[in-house]
Amino acid sequence: MLVAGLMSGTSLDGMDAALLRISDNGALKVEQKYTGISTKFSPTDRNVLSHAVEDALQWQFSGPTPHSFEHAAMRLASIAAKAIDDLLASNGIKNTDLTAIGFHGQTVLHRPPVAGKNGKTLQLGNAQQLANKTGCTIVHDFRSMDMDFGGHGAPLAPAWHFEIAKQLKCAPFAFINIGGVSNITFVPEIDGDNLQANMLAFDCGPGNGPVDAWIASHGLGQMDVDGQLAARGVVDHDIVADVIKELPVAGCPFSLDRWAFDHKCVQGLSVEDGAATLLEITACGIVRGLSSLPKEPGQVLVGGGGRLNPVLMTKLTELGISNIAPSEAAGFDGDLIEAEAFAWLSALRLHNHPTSWPGTTGVLHPVSGGAICDPCD
Repeated sequence: MLVAGLMSGTSLDGMDAALLRISDNGALKVEQKYTGISTKFSPTDRNVLSHAVEDALQWQFSGPTPHSFEHAAMRLASIAAKAIDDLLASNGIKNTDLTAIGFHGQTVLHRPPVAGKNGKTLQLGNAQQLANKTGCTIVHDFRSMDMDFGGHGAPLAPAWHFEIAKQLKCAPFAFINIGGVSNITFVPEIDGDNLQANMLAFDCGPGNGPVDAWIASHGLGQMDVDGQLAARGVVDHDIVADVIKELPVAGCPFSLDRWAFDHKCVQGLSVEDGAATLLEITACGIVRGLSSLPKEPGQVLVGGGGRLNPVLMTKLTELGISNIAPSEAAGFDGDLIEAEAFAWLSALRLHNHPTSWPGTTGVLHPVSGGAICDPCD
């Protein structure tokens, strides 16, 4: 079967689309990965989604649903439909050959479970509109089922990280995704059955989000390109220590909302010193998370936008991670791994295989998550 995956992260910079051919004769297996695409959001698209995020932060799952949500959901579906058209065209594949599309949607609010109370999460995206536009089955709302059974609903990419470890024939293996938030997947072994249940995954702290917001607050763009500002700054280690001590216990399934972290902790610092301090916080959170793993990984790959920041990657090495490399070093496109993950999760869901496990999200038992939406006649 041919399955596409779509992912747009909390950085609100664009949408990635990936395409996998998966054998479904018994155990699922990736037969082919096609050329994926990454599309940038237009300023208007970004404004629509940013408005929805701002409203979500005010709403907090209480009271009437903001009107901006519907507008954002429909716009994201239109963006997704165009991405699928471009993805198929670039690979010379007909729409009718596509089995399903994994549509993550745009996360605008995430509340982790606390003290035995289930959490809540919201990803915007009109799945029915996308199904009708593409004429294809859509798998979406991947996180809710996990959260209904006590899980964090995140991270969900570990199911795909396990497949990466198998392709690399490497264990123990770790994958770090540095997006708005940073998270770690640990794969202890790959030879045997149902070993996904032995994985460990958790959000380990802030990613690029606070640095991006800090740069934007000074009118200097949407990010610290190549870490240039951070490289010129001086780290305030007292601020770093204060933030790190407030992070959740490392090594346990946990999720964090992108907006759980901001740049207020560095207010009063120069632009450069603030960028350097926020980058140090991100690096220290990652190192802290890796240090909590039961075994040292033989290989550590990095995906997400953070892998493109040479200052951050150098800092991680300086802090003691000697076997770390961007995902491209092992032959994987770091821009597409999460889109590939949601293609893979869709295939798992269509076959009722687990998409998350107690060790990856804290869910009570393995869960096959995702709602299935077919086109209307």
